[in-house]
Amino acid sequence: MSTPKRVFISADHGLAVIYFLQSDVVPTLTAGGAEVVILTDDGLRPQMLERFGGPQVRIEGLRLEAARRYAEQRKDLQWWLAFLRRVGGSRRINTAAMDSYIRQVAVEEPPRRLVLMPLAWLAIAALRNSSWARKTLVRTQERFNPMLYGDLFESYHPDLVVASTAGWRMDRYLLREARARGVRTAAAIVGWDNPSSYSIPGSRLDNITCWSEPQKQELILGSDWRPEQIHIGGIPSYDGYVQGRWLMPREEYFKLHGLDPRRKLLSYACSFVSFSPNIQNIEVLADLVARDALHQPSQLLVRLHPNHFWDVDLFVDERERIRRLARQNPHVHVVEPVPLGGELGYYSGEDMPEKASMLAWSDVFLTVYSTMVVEAAVHDRPIVSACIDAPRGWGRRRKYSLPLSRIGDWPTHDRFRRAGAGRVALTAQDLRQAIDAYLQDPVADREARRAFLKREITYTDASAGRRTGEYLLDLLGGGA
Repeated sequence: MSTPKRVFISADHGLAVIYFLQSDVVPTLTAGGAEVVILTDDGLRPQMLERFGGPQVRIEGLRLEAARRYAEQRKDLQWWLAFLRRVGGSRRINTAAMDSYIRQVAVEEPPRRLVLMPLAWLAIAALRNSSWARKTLVRTQERFNPMLYGDLFESYHPDLVVASTAGWRMDRYLLREARARGVRTAAAIVGWDNPSSYSIPGSRLDNITCWSEPQKQELILGSDWRPEQIHIGGIPSYDGYVQGRWLMPREEYFKLHGLDPRRKLLSYACSFVSFSPNIQNIEVLADLVARDALHQPSQLLVRLHPNHFWDVDLFVDERERIRRLARQNPHVHVVEPVPLGGELGYYSGEDMPEKASMLAWSDVFLTVYSTMVVEAAVHDRPIVSACIDAPRGWGRRRKYSLPLSRIGDWPTHDRFRRAGAGRVALTAQDLRQAIDAYLQDPVADREARRAFLKREITYTDASAGRRTGEYLLDLLGGGA
């Protein structure tokens, strides 16, 4: 009897849990005879084992604390390598997101690092213009390899190691060790903006699967992937939306949040919090619903961002201001993301029924160019990107603020705008007009929205999980 093929999957983030474990990816692998070892937060192993474990699915710890301790060794050098990796993508792609991160670092990092920024600019220029420089950076990063997982490699002898990023997180150490041991490696793109915001890999990899042709081109042109290394598999995380797997009945959902079934529902998902407050958008929306100033009586449901739960006083203060608005206004409600726990954070699969139902039952969905514009398009909801500038930004000298009116040229934002998949509101008047237009004509922009969705996720028939699982089986050599 032949030994089953084995695959390690790094699930170091809530989005990765949804992508691999709440889709058809892992079931397709196991149906093909493969054994799967999920590496995740050590503290969540019992919980993950109970929920997802089985005869062909093992759960092991990812040793993130040990990885973090290692990252503290020669900390400044590793930090600079990671910084250059993140912002050094080729100028052949839209670099607006990377450029904003450079400006953020220039404001927020301590002086001991900022004195080296002139040298960093020279290095960035070289990386932006030279594939040799980018490849040299990747190889240089691989010098930092703590070999944390030797017992797991010796115990399981995996044939493939898959991460949910191209080594952009602590998964870089797992991928580097796999490469050093001669094990095939692959990455899955779980985030819409990942190829344009993070770019150069943290380790050399053999293969990658992404959502769409635009992402494939970003990988080829921005970080030197060869076309034959790239698979377009769609986004498995959204298959459940298409299938209606998580959807609550409207009456049940409205009752859950104390919503008025006679009023139109405006949902606002906070976004871009690292760069700008959202409160100015929310205050305008709250005022519109409180005064019944829209075309039809409406109510507002605000979904807080995971960053609102970080231990950062600015984010916490905004969270509390939003909660206070809801207490003061009967037509304003707040929903909070549900944490999976540990390192996996608030980007969690635990509240997919909440997200699916909010999107499905919204009459107009609003955000700041969040990835949720794609999820709203899956649900065929009218979309408004609310980009009202905060007068003082975050209002703190060493906290970088980026006016929302200036972010439309980011790669994913630009694609949304050019597609005509929704409206963009830069002022309170724009916001009111955009909402009223959709309340009066809910099917406006539908065809553009559908075309946008097809371009961005490729497969709209809930087949992405199966297709991605089959691709990984092919990398394994066909399973058992």
